[in-house]
Amino acid sequence: MPERRTVALVTLGCARNEVDSEELAGRLEADGWDLVEDAEDADVAVVNTCGFVDAAKKDSVDALLEANDLKGHGRTQAVVAVGCMAERYGKELAEALPEADGVLGFDDYANISDRLQTILNGGIHAAHTPRDRRKLLPISPAERQESAAEVALPGHAPVDLPDGLAPASGPRAPLRRRLDGAPVASVKLASGCDRRCSFCAIPSFRGSFISRRPSDVLNETRWLAEQGVKEIMLVSENNTSYGKDLGDIRLLESLLPELAEVDGLERVRVSYLQPAEMRPGLIDVLTSTPKIAPYFDLSFQHSAPDVLRAMRRFGDTDRFLELLDTIRSKAPQAGVRSNFIVGFPGETEADLAELERFLNGARLDAIGVFGYSDEDGTEAATYDNKLDEDVVAERLAHVSRLAEELVSQRAEERVGETVHVLVESVDSEDSAEGVYGRGAHQAPETDGQVLLTSGEGLSIGRMVEAKVVGTEGVDLVAEPLQGMLACSEEAGR
Repeated sequence: MPERRTVALVTLGCARNEVDSEELAGRLEADGWDLVEDAEDADVAVVNTCGFVDAAKKDSVDALLEANDLKGHGRTQAVVAVGCMAERYGKELAEALPEADGVLGFDDYANISDRLQTILNGGIHAAHTPRDRRKLLPISPAERQESAAEVALPGHAPVDLPDGLAPASGPRAPLRRRLDGAPVASVKLASGCDRRCSFCAIPSFRGSFISRRPSDVLNETRWLAEQGVKEIMLVSENNTSYGKDLGDIRLLESLLPELAEVDGLERVRVSYLQPAEMRPGLIDVLTSTPKIAPYFDLSFQHSAPDVLRAMRRFGDTDRFLELLDTIRSKAPQAGVRSNFIVGFPGETEADLAELERFLNGARLDAIGVFGYSDEDGTEAATYDNKLDEDVVAERLAHVSRLAEELVSQRAEERVGETVHVLVESVDSEDSAEGVYGRGAHQAPETDGQVLLTSGEGLSIGRMVEAKVVGTEGVDLVAEPLQGMLACSEEAGR
């Protein structure tokens, strides 16, 4: 009997990439590949790259080179690039990085097993020529669903699959294979983006916005709950647009309560929200529905009106602060995070001061700050009024220091609050050291965590009611109240 083929998936970038990797894993496992955790134990190492900003691209290249170094020293025979960077640059990446034995685009995902086998056998699969994926679907959102089946949409594999394709865990299983046993998992709500922010290239290689069917989202969530997942995070490039191509821009408001009722699930979190598209009804659902985290991942990017207009975005400091006041009037403990770009072309000292005014008044739980850099193919890259790199670096350092101070202050404001913590790490059963989780205001990887002062009887995946007694920067220290919190209507609030 021939030895089974082995493959390792190395995932970089955002939660959307993690979902895509698990779909690739499902396809490969269904076709007879053995999935292994470490690239050194795999015949083929597949690196799911990120192509968003320069730092992420560098990390992707470094991961490909690191995997390439394993060849000749172990089992690894081939290294293949997939994901956003591979899709965005195609042949250009293949020529610049000959260490990669293959550069596969999204159109290759449905045939990923054949592509890897060809490469493993010494064959060559030509890297694709990048194209503007916005042109693959109709301009009108209402006409897109009929064309969706003809376009590669990573993370959109249907839940109702032919026999032999779906994992054998149940009739509702998606074409997805979990790559870890964490109690939280992302679920893709949609793909692509119709916004035209002048600094962002994502729509060109991720395509126009298209929603998944609510039934697919629900069934995948049920399947994940059957696998032991306690929290799901809905991801896409813009969750506030969900349903517009299905004829109902308020579809998210009706879907969320259904997701919250899935057996075994403790918490539902929504990420990637556009401030300009926030609706009163959506705010109400996010702040009042049991098991829906009152969590707002709002993409502000800046608050100075002139900078926002140059970014092709909307709003200003006062409107954004009014939005936050509305949210907190309904859920005082709501979590809010955002990202910001400093040093954008034409940004003045007055614009920077306006951003600081917003940050000082916003009381954000988590803040990401990035210095502007040109992105290939974007409108902003053609602007003339660029700031010197040293000015951008100086402003980045300044605002980053301010952000660190402000999120620490916001954490201190939470001392005395009661939080519901999903336990994610228990390093020692006999010690409080290493018992960590996240509250409703904290998303995975990005927003800090909670250290529990007692780990007695705790296990990964349990929900614990705890009182915040201290802070460590953005992180909280909390004392469990009456032990573990059983599943209840209030879990996640």
